[in-house]
Amino acid sequence: MIWLLAIAGVVLVWNVGAIGLIDETEPLFVEAARQMNSTSDWITPYFNNETRFDKPPLIYWLMVAAFKLFGVSEWSARLPSVLSALALTLILFYTVRRVGSGQTEHLKFSPFLTPWLAATMLLLNPNTFFWGRTGYSDMLLNACIGGSLLTFFLGYAQSENRRVQQRWYLTFYVLIALAVLTKGPIGILLPGLIIGSFLLYIGNGGAVLREMQLVWGAGLVAVLSVPWYVLVTLANGEAFINSFFGYHNVERFATVVNRHAGPWYFHILVILVGFLPWSVYLPAAIARLKPLQRRQWQTQPRAQQLGIFALCWFGCILGFFTIATTKYFSYTLPLMPAAAILVALLWTDYLTHSERGWGFVLTAAFNVALLAALAAAIVYSPQWLGDDPWMPNLGARLQASGLPVLGGVIWGAAAIAAIVALLRRSRWLWLVNLLGFLAFLIVVMHPMVLIADAERQLPLRQIAQTATQVERPGEPLIMVGFKKPSLVFYTQRSVTYLPHPADARTYLQSAARSSVLLVAGEKTFAEIGLAPAQYQTIKQETVYRLVRVLP
Repeated sequence: MIWLLAIAGVVLVWNVGAIGLIDETEPLFVEAARQMNSTSDWITPYFNNETRFDKPPLIYWLMVAAFKLFGVSEWSARLPSVLSALALTLILFYTVRRVGSGQTEHLKFSPFLTPWLAATMLLLNPNTFFWGRTGYSDMLLNACIGGSLLTFFLGYAQSENRRVQQRWYLTFYVLIALAVLTKGPIGILLPGLIIGSFLLYIGNGGAVLREMQLVWGAGLVAVLSVPWYVLVTLANGEAFINSFFGYHNVERFATVVNRHAGPWYFHILVILVGFLPWSVYLPAAIARLKPLQRRQWQTQPRAQQLGIFALCWFGCILGFFTIATTKYFSYTLPLMPAAAILVALLWTDYLTHSERGWGFVLTAAFNVALLAALAAAIVYSPQWLGDDPWMPNLGARLQASGLPVLGGVIWGAAAIAAIVALLRRSRWLWLVNLLGFLAFLIVVMHPMVLIADAERQLPLRQIAQTATQVERPGEPLIMVGFKKPSLVFYTQRSVTYLPHPADARTYLQSAARSSVLLVAGEKTFAEIGLAPAQYQTIKQETVYRLVRVLP
C-alpha cells in the first residue's frame, strides 16, 4: 500500500494544480461545474450561459463538492480524476490479490507479486498520467466501468459464499449506475458486452445471471440513474434528447463528430503509446492465455478465469471503438485495467519460472528496441514542437532547458540495462522498465509539463487577468479566430466567440456605440482591419493580443 500510494503521489498528485486548465476541453468541464456551483442548478449543466449536454452530471457534482470543500481552483477541479484513478488502482490490487494469485503455477514469490505488478502498471503509463490529473470525465468513467467489472468478477469468483457474492454484485450495480451518470448508455453497454461475451465463452450464463438477480439489479440501476435524465428532460425537453442521445451518443458511433476521424487501427496505436512501456508485452500476454482452448477454460474454477475475463474485457472495448466511426484518444482508456492484468499475469510467469522460451526473448528484444526508440524520440522532440500556433516557442524552450537530452540519457541507460538483463536472461527486465519510466516521469516529464503550460496556457491566463482588471460595466468580451474556453473560466464572465474576422467586423459594427474588449492573435487581428484610431492595445502575450475597440 505504501508503494502504491507513493507511486500515485508521483503520477497523480505532484504538481496537479500547478498548471492551468488545458484548452480546449478541460475548461468546458470545469467551467460548467463552476457555473453549477454558483447557480445551484444541479440538473442542467451550463457553459458560457449555454446548456452543455455533452455529459451527464456526476463529474460536475463531484467537482462542485470539491469546490465547496477546497475552493474553486484547478487542483479542486482535478481532484475527482485523481481519486478515481487511485480508487481504480486499489480495487484492481484487491481483486487480483483476492482471486489472481492462483493464475500462475509454481508461485515462488510473495502472493502480492501479481497484484503489485498489475496495480503498478495501471499507475505508471502515459494514459493514467494524463487522464488521471486533468478535469475530464474520462478517468471517472474508467473507474466506474473498471470498478464495476472488477466487482462483478469478485462476486462471480466467490460463488461458495452467497452473502459475500451478493455484496459484490450490489457494488457492481451501484457502479454501473454511476457510470450511466458519468457517460450515459455506454455505462451499461460496455460492461454488458464484456460480461455477456465472457459468460458466452465460458458457457455458464444462465446460472450466473440468476445469481446476479438481474431484474432486481436493473431496477436498482434505474432508481439511481434515471431520475436525473427525467428531470433534465422535463427542464429542457427535446433539446436535451436530441443533443445528448442523438448527437453525443448515436452520431458519435455512426459518424465522425468534431473532426475526430482516424484509421481503423487508430486505437491500437493509442494503446501502444498510452500503455508504454508495458504495451510491447500485450501480444505475448494474450498468446499465453491460449484463448482457442475454450474447453480447458470452461473446466477451470471460476477464480482461475481472471485471465480470460481480462481478455474479453480488452477485446470488447478495442473492438467496439474500432467499429465506431468517431475516434478519440480517451475511448480505449477503460481497457487499461484489463491490459494491466494481462501483462501482470505474463510477468508473474516470467518472474517465477526459471526457464523462459523464445517468446520471452523475442518480446524482450522488442522491449529493448522500444527503449532505444524512446531515447531517440525524446532527444529529437524539440524539432517536432515548433509548428503549434499556440506555443510556437515550445521546442526552443525545451531545447534550452536540456530536458530532452536528459530524457534521452534516461531511456538510453534503460535500454543498455535491458540489454544486459536480456543477455543474462535476468528476471528483472521488468524492473528496468519501471525504474526508467519513473525516473523519466520525475526528472523530465513533470518539468516539461510546467514549461508547456508556461508557453501555451499562461499567456491566456494573463490576458484573462488583465481583462478582468480593465473591463468596464457592461463591456462585452469577444474572442476572434479561435475558441479557448479557459477564457470564460479565468474571467468568470461570458465570452462571445467569433470564428472569422468578418464575423468580428459585423459584431463591432452592431456594437458601434459601446467599447468592446477583443482578444485575438496577431494575424487574425490584422485581418479584422481596424484603423489605429479605432482601438487601444491593452496587453500582448506571445500569440494573444487584448485590445479595447473604441466606440
